[in-house]
Parts: sequence; C-alpha cells; structure tokens
Amino acid sequence: MTRLARAAGRLADGSSALTRRTGARLAAWVARARRDDLTGWRASLGCWLRLALLTLGLYLLWRLVRFLPALLWLLSAGWIAAAWRAGRAPSPEAADRPPADAPEVPDVEAVRRLLLDVMGDASGVHLRAVLAHLQQHGQWEGRKVTDLRVHLERLHIPVSRSVKVAGTPTWGVRRRDLEAPSPAEPQEASPAPSTAA
Repeated sequence: MTRLARAAGRLADGSSALTRRTGARLAAWVARARRDDLTGWRASLGCWLRLALLTLGLYLLWRLVRFLPALLWLLSAGWIAAAWRAGRAPSPEAADRPPADAPEVPDVEAVRRLLLDVMGDASGVHLRAVLAHLQQHGQWEGRKVTDLRVHLERLHIPVSRSVKVAGTPTWGVRRRDLEAPSPAEPQEASPAPSTAA
C-alpha cells in the first residue's frame, strides 16, 4: 500500500468515526432534554426544542457559507484535521487497554443491593430517588433519570414507567422484580434424568 493510499484510508476512517461520534453526541444531547416528571407529548417538548435549535444552527451555517464561500475552506480544513486525528491507528499497547472513558462494568448484585437499600420497606423506588441518593454520595453528577434508566436496562434490571410510590406513578424499580433472578444470571441446570437401567 502506498503512502498516499494509507493517508486516504486514514482520512476516510477518521471521517467515518468523527461522523458517528458527532451524531451520537448530538443524539444524546437531544435525548437528555426528555423530562421524566411529565408524560405524553409534554415530556418530549425539550427534545423537539433542541432539534429545532440544531436545525436553525445548520440553516444559519448554510446561509453564512453562502454569504462567505471562503468560509467553506476553513470548515473543510478543520474537518480534515479532526478526521486525521480520529483516524490515527492505536498503538499496540493502547489496543490492550480499555478506553479511558469506558465505564467500569458494575457488579449487578451490588446494584441490586443498592436499589433495595434505597427502597427500604417500600414495594418500589422511583429512579429520581435513586439518582438523588447517588448524587448525594458524589456519584452520577450531571446525569439524568433517563441515563440511570438506560444503565439499569443494560444490566438487565427491570425498570417500569408506572411504579407507584407515595401515590405517584413514574419510572422506577419494583421489589418483586429485584428479588426475581436476573435474566443475565446463568440458571442452574436441572439434573438430567438417569439413563441407567
């Protein structure tokens, strides 16, 4: 492979990675605007507002480039530089290490115990109460209930949107779901029937 082909491949890979990363960040930014204390279309008004802001920003950028076409050279140079950095092949040492921003995989049992502790004697707990508990202990700063819900679902902990605590139904976890065996846990194999006569 020639040097020019390697450079083109690095730019293509970096541009693809940069597009995915930017899209994921924008989608997460829009999703964080969803309100968990509301239901129906009112809960997603913030998401629509952020989508409108993104659309307006893209329209204004397009108008600015139409007015100042030389600005496109500057934007292209910035994109190429970012794509070049993103397309850098990782070193062999870095390939063996997990990424620095990768979250530590928690112990599912520890998360269950935490949920049961926060729940106390109640039959369920709202996710906003769990998030408040975590933030009081210096964890999950800057996160929202939606982030916690997605995190629990990744751990195969059942989350319901109609958990009623103190007469108010919203996103939460029920005690009966925590005390049931997790689908992620291996089930004990039932003893095979004996074939000996």
